[in-house]
Amino acid sequence: MIAFDQHAKRPEFINVRVKRQDGPGKEPYWQLFKIPYEPELNVITVLQRIAALGKDADGNKSFPVCWDCGCLEEVCGACTMVINGRVRQSCSALVDRLMEDNPDELVLEPMSKFPVIRDLMVDRSRLFRGLKRVKAWVPVDSYYDMGRGERQLREMQERNYPLSQCMSCGCCVEACPQYTKIELEQKPGESDEAFDARKNDAFDKAFVGPHAISQAMLFNNHPTGKALEGERLDALTAPGGIQACGNAQNCVAVCPKEIPLTTSIARAGRATTLHTIRKWFEK
Repeated sequence: MIAFDQHAKRPEFINVRVKRQDGPGKEPYWQLFKIPYEPELNVITVLQRIAALGKDADGNKSFPVCWDCGCLEEVCGACTMVINGRVRQSCSALVDRLMEDNPDELVLEPMSKFPVIRDLMVDRSRLFRGLKRVKAWVPVDSYYDMGRGERQLREMQERNYPLSQCMSCGCCVEACPQYTKIELEQKPGESDEAFDARKNDAFDKAFVGPHAISQAMLFNNHPTGKALEGERLDALTAPGGIQACGNAQNCVAVCPKEIPLTTSIARAGRATTLHTIRKWFEK
């Protein structure tokens, strides 16, 4: 249990239990740390305090915990991890609020749907491969002034803006039961190029993920991006596309930006159905 300072009415220490892993394919293990309590900490600051402490709760020398982060203001999406059993952004996860739910300890784990690089840092390359599959970008053939683009209705702008806030954090795919972990090892004598090709082939056959479906809908509504609408819809009807979604709706429940992912999935279902019917009649 946490020791309490009777005068301040606050905990004296914070127990932090971290699921660690020394490298890809290594056996994970748990390590407990104890740091002095400070008000208004977030999880990133807790990890910084652990690094500065240099020892675990038993006083044994410990290497700093490895994690990933960039902006520290819930924009880059890099610091996603599982905190007290729920996937979330560690930069915006406030310790005081977390301790209201679990006053005994703070439990930090890496995302379970991606291969662990070390400790709390994971390889999210499959996440970005999904965005490539649906061509989640605006195509350009040059950078010279092409004049004023197509005007967008206010209704369309308001529909697209929430989708544009996606930061590829991975929260949605971590909570998705259809998005299962793919972890491959490089074979002896296999070149890096061959290994990457084998990984991408496995990624392309698996569920693309709610983030990619939503981004496909965003760029299909873009005045210039819609030029690739057919290719995106083809990708969403391919193996691992929209048909693999089980409609668990976990994705929308954990999205830190509150993006209407299930609405995008519903729109994608209708769009792909119409796209397939049109293709039948074109044959």
